[in-house]
Amino acid sequence: MSDQIQLEATVSEDLIGKRLDQAVAQLFPDYSRSRLQAWIKDGSLTVDGEVKRPRDKLLGGERVAVAAQLEVIEEHKPQDIPLDIVYEDEHILVINKPAGLVVHPAVGHRDGTLLNALLFHCPDIAQVPRAGIVHRLDMDTTGLMVVAKTITAQTDLVDQLQERSMGREYEAVVHGVMTGGGIVDEPMGRHSKNRQKMAVVGVGKEAITHYRVLQKLRAHTHIRLKLETGRTHQIRVHMAHINYPLVGDQLYGGRFRLPKGCSDDMIDTLRAFKRQALHAKKLELWHPETGDLMSWEVDLPDDFQQLLDVLSADAEANDMDA
Repeated sequence: MSDQIQLEATVSEDLIGKRLDQAVAQLFPDYSRSRLQAWIKDGSLTVDGEVKRPRDKLLGGERVAVAAQLEVIEEHKPQDIPLDIVYEDEHILVINKPAGLVVHPAVGHRDGTLLNALLFHCPDIAQVPRAGIVHRLDMDTTGLMVVAKTITAQTDLVDQLQERSMGREYEAVVHGVMTGGGIVDEPMGRHSKNRQKMAVVGVGKEAITHYRVLQKLRAHTHIRLKLETGRTHQIRVHMAHINYPLVGDQLYGGRFRLPKGCSDDMIDTLRAFKRQALHAKKLELWHPETGDLMSWEVDLPDDFQQLLDVLSADAEANDMDA
């Protein structure tokens, strides 16, 4: 199943001398540059009826036309999975994702994902690539995500992510007591031996994480983080790289550790916390239609809050000013 796209525009004087791929990005701003590039290369986008190369220069006055098929998601089935909706209008949807919910179908998780839930909640989103998902959270990371309900909104939100104008703040609990906040500016890529993992690598993509201390505990630290970039597993990899791995991180946390003199309650809580202690707390973006700056913040989930309560009680019992 597909959706037919028919577009036409005339090359104006201000675009004379521009490359075709640069010009069409201005002529058809509702569509991403990568999508327009693909249409140029497969012949769906023509200039005066002729197929051109992306680098070909324009003279002005040409008629640019698009006749393309936009694939509609149909291999994934809609499923009635409850969503914790924080905000919704006809353009965007902001959700508070629970732990255990996979964002997009993949090997081992063919259904029961956020994408399946979105297809059920708003069926028209099947016409938007990836059902409007513009960024992801790991399966066991909780918190705020924005989803685009239209192609126009998706293009705008992707641009905001690339331009780093979308604000994303997280809270985490890490092993070890930090002396203060800082920045991790270390490139990331696939781990050289374990392809399921990411790692700090010399020739990787730029990755920048800011962090500050919210609360020092006896053997842990409660921190707030802000992302400049959005690499896969970025916070988890960066914190492990500076030797403050996230509590409960099964992939990057290393061997399980218990501080000396733990109470039974603390031992039980740490052993039971089987996911990374990471929560997408705050999301800030420019609304793709109105241009208004919008911001949302959600509470910590119950298991995260319980972890903090137990660690705080331990700090107080050991005469720390927690």
